[in-house]
Amino acid sequence: RSLERITIPLKNGLITDDYHVFMRCENLNRVDLVEGVVHETVSALLLDEWRNDMSEEIDSINQILPNIRGNNADDVGRRKFLAIRMWSTVLRKINHYKAEHQRILDEEVATTLQLALPHDIVMNHVLPFLVLPSYTFEVGNHVRR
Repeated sequence: RSLERITIPLKNGLITDDYHVFMRCENLNRVDLVEGVVHETVSALLLDEWRNDMSEEIDSINQILPNIRGNNADDVGRRKFLAIRMWSTVLRKINHYKAEHQRILDEEVATTLQLALPHDIVMNHVLPFLVLPSYTFEVGNHVRR
């Protein structure tokens, strides 16, 4: 009987080029993310559309894996490895939404709040609650915040 479910952190470089790690894992049908920074970041995004998109993106691997077929167990394991590796690029989308979130805060929300409230209240009591977790998601050879 082969592995059916794994839980991993969403981290660049975690899935290496060695597809042999998934050999004989033809029953692997579910990938869960370790609870933590990714989930915190997604839940803190400003727009429902972004949160929904990221939730769907994160869960998409669990729609794909059960439908992967191949010539034999090793081939299925290799194909599942490739699907998981491609899926792990979801980090790029998280970084995009984080940048957009910060842009909106900087350009729109902070300006509007500063017009309505005293500066010290905005800076000390409002904006800190709108900032995303400060975790850095690494993508490729670059580090983005």
